[in-house]
Amino acid sequence: MDLSFARLDRDVAVTAMPTELAVLLVGIAARQAASPTACAQTRLAMTAPVDALLAPAHGAFHRAAAAKLRRWKEE
Repeated sequence: MDLSFARLDRDVAVTAMPTELAVLLVGIAARQAASPTACAQTRLAMTAPVDALLAPAHGAFHRAAAAKLRRWKEE
């Protein structure tokens, strides 16, 4: 997908977008922003405080791996 802007040519006439098309595009953008994929991407993009990254509340960087190692040691 090419998201680059077109060059600003001075010879191009400016035209208005039809109202129905504008409403349709706004509706599409709203549904896309509320999609599960967009919500998941937003959660991934959130930044956590550095303290929480380096010292998680449960005490392990990877909780499942730490539990597996603990069980393995007990065997």
